[in-house]
Amino acid sequence: MRIPTAFAASRLVLAAACAAAAAIVVATPANSADFGNEISVQEQGRIVEGDSVTLSGTYRCVTPSPSGAVQIQATLVQDGSRLSFGGDEAVCDGEQHQWSATGKLRMTPGVHAGAAGAEARLQSARLTSGVFPPVSVSHLAADRKDVELVAPGR
Repeated sequence: MRIPTAFAASRLVLAAACAAAAAIVVATPANSADFGNEISVQEQGRIVEGDSVTLSGTYRCVTPSPSGAVQIQATLVQDGSRLSFGGDEAVCDGEQHQWSATGKLRMTPGVHAGAAGAEARLQSARLTSGVFPPVSVSHLAADRKDVELVAPGR
């Protein structure tokens, strides 16, 4: 069956517009100044007993998630190794809070004391209807910076 050219062209334009809109929504993080959400990562992280690393900082959350859960996600990058790990659930009451997150170094044993990159994100996740994707993640605020990892006794 042959699809009329005008119909096929309009479907192609519609598909391209939907893909562009989805890319913009997914790729554009929320600006913390717009909603009052903010997060920071401290400039020093800790390696604990050689088997885990802890990052910490502060956050303020005023935008509640539709599902009621906002979490802190931390990522550490050093010498080609990348480790992402979660922290506690955030309290969205408009007040400033401390956060910390600890990740195990089992899969990234090369992480060592010294310079590294770190990122912290406030994010909410909710189940969506439909087949793809089943979970929608919204980034409410983020902070990236160079950090110094220190080990006990240094």
